[in-house]
Amino acid sequence: MTISVRLDKETKSILEKIASQLRTTKSRVIKLSLKEYCSRLLEERQRYPYELIKDLLDKEGSGKGDLSIRGEEVLREAFRRKG
Repeated sequence: MTISVRLDKETKSILEKIASQLRTTKSRVIKLSLKEYCSRLLEERQRYPYELIKDLLDKEGSGKGDLSIRGEEVLREAFRRKG
């Protein structure tokens, strides 16, 4: 399948440099990049909500006695630190 894409100067320059360094064609770099990017997005979208935030949750307990009262606030703080 043939697709036309307009690239800005910076993206074109990056594409040309990496294709040259890898000694391959620009088309191959685009194909591989697009495949990797789309595969990663699809994988992320198929993950369960817990998997997306499990690194924010404590494994051994929080040590915070008021977690049931301030749970949302604590989770928001963890998101801010991660982002």
